[in-house]
Amino acid sequence: MATEAFEEIAETFEFFDDWEDRYRHVIELGKAMPPLDDAFKVPATKVDGCASQVWLVPRISGGGAAAVFDFDGESDAMIVRGLIAVLHALYSGLSLAEVLKVDAAGELARLGLNDHLSAQRSNGLRAMVERIRHTAALQAA
Repeated sequence: MATEAFEEIAETFEFFDDWEDRYRHVIELGKAMPPLDDAFKVPATKVDGCASQVWLVPRISGGGAAAVFDFDGESDAMIVRGLIAVLHALYSGLSLAEVLKVDAAGELARLGLNDHLSAQRSNGLRAMVERIRHTAALQAA
């Protein structure tokens, strides 16, 4: 279950012949994201388990499991900022219940990210997914 925005990323990745082109595209996606206000770069929004600095700020409209999930995020590393953009495309606009059903590992594997990220980056990506899922689970309850 992927959003239209994520499907567009997956389709674009299919056109690239090598990982370097995909890597550059991920960075470009990150550059296109609006910056996070410094007021939100606080310990409560910082994601632990990432080698670089990462902040995710959830924005949820509505109530219960049908509430709509969105988030803002930023990182001090360009590739990680791009990964945040990919996760934003994967999750933004879904209901909290749908967020919990997303097979993030499976969807991200479609992009080949697992094969080309360092162990630290992969751990950080997992930490971001866990934070998103944890936030959705808490808000849906």
